[in-house]
Amino acid sequence: MNIGFSTLALFMKPIDEMLNIAKKDKFNMIELLTEGFYSPEYLLKNKEMLEPFKSYDFDYYLHAPTVDLNIASINRGIRKESIRQTLRTLDLANEIGAKAITIHPGQIGRIEDRIRKMALKLTTESIKECVEYAEGMETKVSVENMPGKPKFLCTKPEELTKIVEETNCSVTIDLGHANTCENTPEFLEIPNRAYCHLSDNDGIKDQHTILGKGTLDLNLLKQVQNGILELNNYQKVLESKKVLEKIIN
Repeated sequence: MNIGFSTLALFMKPIDEMLNIAKKDKFNMIELLTEGFYSPEYLLKNKEMLEPFKSYDFDYYLHAPTVDLNIASINRGIRKESIRQTLRTLDLANEIGAKAITIHPGQIGRIEDRIRKMALKLTTESIKECVEYAEGMETKVSVENMPGKPKFLCTKPEELTKIVEETNCSVTIDLGHANTCENTPEFLEIPNRAYCHLSDNDGIKDQHTILGKGTLDLNLLKQVQNGILELNNYQKVLESKKVLEKIIN
């Protein structure tokens, strides 16, 4: 298994410092969370900040911005801006040679079946636009499954599978998210998997807990080829890495 971590755990540290920490602790993948100071717009305007990526031999992945964005929004202006920022994430990914960008499929503002159907149609159109934009790039557009709450899309394997079939996107399987949904193992059967987000929880709430401290079936980790530890504290990352190494060795 290739193991990396999300820069969520080191958020606001300089890029070169985060990459140096990853090298010191013998990771071979890293996912840059492109929010705030690391937004695609800002980094592409300040390309000198990207220089450190050339000095390390990691597999790079990006998590596209999600704060205040929604590619499934029925508000045309919000959806258009959400797509634009996702396309800029692809530009950034292409600049540093990232293998994939993870995007959220969006959410609905009102819990109604007709709104959900409309949002699924809109997010499929948005994702298709992003996949077409990425043609010719090395970077894949990878859609993430979401926690088991009614407002989120792609909380069921069949919803995400249908999007894959209609757009030819890749998928990022978040096992922490899947653990809050029914039929957790079925998410790993979805085709076109790019990589996985790894964390644990109580099976109810997406808590980003250390692996082994929640209810996630750790045997599922044996099916993971590329795993990004997505935790909000670097010590938790290191503790989860030890758990992973015991499982794969």
